[in-house]
Amino acid sequence: MAEIGTWARLKVLRDRSPGFFLNAGELGEILLPGREAPEGTVPGDEIDVFLYHDSEDRPVATTTAPKAIVGEFAYLEVVALTNVGAFLNWGLPKDLLVPFREQKTKVPIEVGRSYVVRIARDEETGRIIASTRLARYLNLEPASYRPGDEVDLIIYGLTDLGTKAIVNGRHTGLLFASDTFRRLFVGERTRGYVVQVRDEDGKIDLSLYPPGRDRIEALAEEIIFELETHRGFLGLHDKSPPERISATFGVSKKAFKQATGQLFRQRRITLEPDGIRLVEPQAG
Repeated sequence: MAEIGTWARLKVLRDRSPGFFLNAGELGEILLPGREAPEGTVPGDEIDVFLYHDSEDRPVATTTAPKAIVGEFAYLEVVALTNVGAFLNWGLPKDLLVPFREQKTKVPIEVGRSYVVRIARDEETGRIIASTRLARYLNLEPASYRPGDEVDLIIYGLTDLGTKAIVNGRHTGLLFASDTFRRLFVGERTRGYVVQVRDEDGKIDLSLYPPGRDRIEALAEEIIFELETHRGFLGLHDKSPPERISATFGVSKKAFKQATGQLFRQRRITLEPDGIRLVEPQAG
């Protein structure tokens, strides 16, 4: 069934001067502007379209992909503040409204800044809206993840303990600062791993690294990346203070030594008195 705020495959009924009219079932006939239609479109064709409301609040179809659809989270920029709320750029001609009731009062919205929002359908009007009140759209019941499960993350907040992330678009979890080797940014999408789901409160502890040996391999690749971005040398070694290693990679000295030891055995780095150096690949 075709719904506003989602993609649908609809049949072309007829061709008129403004464009093509599509059969949207219970929504009736919906216009796809001529400039949006694939070349050669004729009545009887079926077209994948996104359904939303135009500037006059009429249902309309588009083949342009928005940055997110109903039910998804996205990181969108504020382009205007009005007497009805804030408007976001979501990739379509009509900007997306964040009504005042859907704005967190402790975080004032500003033009030019971007925010993590949930795309939703207003229950009263049926219009597509966005919300910065993320908690109401997250499943707070204990999740069934197991340690080591790979998950998709959207970073949405910072705390004294670490970084809050949306897990697989449904739950919320925490990446502890002491276990994160690089800076994370609000709105960033990244892969992560479940460390545990706490029995006492159902909260999800997360890591950027896979468990066990895979984690050391991931850290080794991060060390290679840092070497490549620092002209092949890092002033860290197995006698560096743990605080310096943690400040650079967010890991223990033991983990760092395991990763550099692996890279040394693979002949990808050399160990020097004042640091580690990337081995240049041999021309072949």
